[in-house]
Amino acid sequence: MNKTVRILGTHGVPAAYGGFETAAENVGLFLSHAGWRVIVYCQVPGKGRIRFDRWQGLERVLIPISTEGWRGTSKFDLLSIRHASAYRDICLTFGYNTALFNVATRMRRAPLVINMDGIEWSRSRWGLTRQTILYVNERIACYVGNELIADHPEIERYLRKKTRSDKITMITYGADAVDDADERLPRSLGLEPGNYLSIVCRPIPENSIFEMVQGFCARPRAEKLVVLGSYDPASDAYHRKVMAAANERVIFPGAIYDRDDLAAVRFHSKLYLHGHTVGGTNPSLVEAMAAGNPVLAHDNPYNRWTAGAGQEYFTSADVVARRLDVLLSSPSKLEQMSESSRTRHRGEFTWAHVAGQYDKLLSRFI
Repeated sequence: MNKTVRILGTHGVPAAYGGFETAAENVGLFLSHAGWRVIVYCQVPGKGRIRFDRWQGLERVLIPISTEGWRGTSKFDLLSIRHASAYRDICLTFGYNTALFNVATRMRRAPLVINMDGIEWSRSRWGLTRQTILYVNERIACYVGNELIADHPEIERYLRKKTRSDKITMITYGADAVDDADERLPRSLGLEPGNYLSIVCRPIPENSIFEMVQGFCARPRAEKLVVLGSYDPASDAYHRKVMAAANERVIFPGAIYDRDDLAAVRFHSKLYLHGHTVGGTNPSLVEAMAAGNPVLAHDNPYNRWTAGAGQEYFTSADVVARRLDVLLSSPSKLEQMSESSRTRHRGEFTWAHVAGQYDKLLSRFI
């Protein structure tokens, strides 16, 4: 077999959406530099035939999709897998949403490696119908995947209950270290570098945004809190609840997608608040650590393992308030937490380390 891998399950490269696209880009570039032929399937708007081009050494299969939303994504996934299954190259799929379609991949005897993400079907935001579809796909993925990647020890333990242990490998998520960043964007948002806290996440209840905002606003604070994300209080009751709990020291500038701009907001934050309660290794938490942020995170096994013993944790809005009372008045403690973040990132979450593990795993199928 040629040293070729086809990357599926993302919107493609260059990354412009979320964690999986960023992973596909970084892993793909590393593999390309390591001598692999890397082919990435990319969803592009419009109609027409499949096209091909190259980007920074990666071959791109451009599939035009005119349908928006999950229907368009499903069509893209189906067409991607149909195209990839015509070959017997290694298929690296990010996410198990396409597992039903991946049956065709296995029927063509192409090696199939699936990054299983978090326990996606358990998220209440999907609703019963979507949760059922995701659950069924997870079960199928456990069967059809030659190898399953868990991005966190808790996900690895979960998968061991569902399938053979010898087909599970743990590989985390990565991030580039941020050692410096322009101050102009934070200042344009009315933020003084080093004197604000940040939250970066999707505005849904399972991310504990209400509790974090409530805890911050429980006392007068010299610092500001910037909450990044797309909030629509006119149509979303939870968004209204979060914004109603905020005082004048909390700002909601919307979502920031540019990587350099987002890195700048993180780098100049005094403290990062992380409220995710489910999932495996969270990209936003890893990226905050890569920027040297002290972290106050929701207390659960996912965050505890990722951020490590050097950070602080909360279980309620009252605990957020009490932790902030101590941390915001202790520069030496925040400095220790910042160094702990960078040490933990260097040891586990660099892209060189993460992508190197993908290289080693995929090489087993050559």
